[in-house]
Amino acid sequence: MSLLATIAVLALAALHAYILVLEMFLWTTPRARAAFGTTAEFAAATKALAANQGLYNGFLAAGLLWGAVASDPVGFQVSVFFLLCVAVAGIYGAATASRKILFVQTVPALGALALVLLAR
Repeated sequence: MSLLATIAVLALAALHAYILVLEMFLWTTPRARAAFGTTAEFAAATKALAANQGLYNGFLAAGLLWGAVASDPVGFQVSVFFLLCVAVAGIYGAATASRKILFVQTVPALGALALVLLAR
């Protein structure tokens, strides 16, 4: 992969690692509540669900990191797979939770995917 494509994949991995931290460890804090638009009551009631969701974001981050550091063709294949996973997750999240997710997750994933494919 090109340097630009690798940086894009790593940036998306960092974003998903950050989301993991927000959802798994900071869910009930003012910072996470502001990021996700939740109340203190909702955050307290959904803490376990958010932690589970955070774990899945961690899996996405790990896969993106793997794709960025692995040699081709594996690095390319893993990057494409996990970028598509992020894009699909973002589309589902936008349809079911908040349109904002489309711009936070799907658009960056598709941009990084375009860079990865162009670097091929």
